[in-house]
Amino acid sequence: MTEQERPDPPLLVFGLRNPTARYANTRHNAGAMAVQRLAKRHNIEFQQRSNGTVVGRGKLSGRDVRLILPGTYMNVSGDAVGPMVRRFGKRLDSILIVIDEMDLPLGVVRLRPYGSAGGHNGMKSIIHSLGTQDFPRLRIGVGRPSDAGSDPIRHVLSRFRPDEKKPLEATLERAADCMELLIRDGIDEAMNEFNGRQAE
Repeated sequence: MTEQERPDPPLLVFGLRNPTARYANTRHNAGAMAVQRLAKRHNIEFQQRSNGTVVGRGKLSGRDVRLILPGTYMNVSGDAVGPMVRRFGKRLDSILIVIDEMDLPLGVVRLRPYGSAGGHNGMKSIIHSLGTQDFPRLRIGVGRPSDAGSDPIRHVLSRFRPDEKKPLEATLERAADCMELLIRDGIDEAMNEFNGRQAE
């Protein structure tokens, strides 16, 4: 089989998180929440593996997709992402990392084809595991604490306030829309449509 005849590898979409019920619906789990929203839209069921990682298989716009919620804690996300990427052929254009981002307000998502960790420990771990920062990532805005003196770690480990429920829903819908467009039409189209715009 030639390179031209070889089918595309599945797209691996990783929604970063801290596992266990203790961290469910916290800001740091916004990436996983967005991937779960995409799975719900397309009736993709997750199955848990022995290492705590859960994986959902499906087809979106004719593309074989794996939706993955790592079983590792956020700061060592690379321990889950690296082995799966290597297992499926090391194609960095066939992965998408979905993460929370304090430097973006709630309601904003930002897609990039590559970039630095930007202070995000989960992303630092993945860059270290893959040996490169040249892979796509979708950042989900969760905002910074309103009090400038607040601890940012405590902030990202906190749950969304009741008054944030409506903008959070709009943000997750927007993130799922962005992922669908990326899968259907490619990253350039998705960046043009979603970067720099606020969810309504």
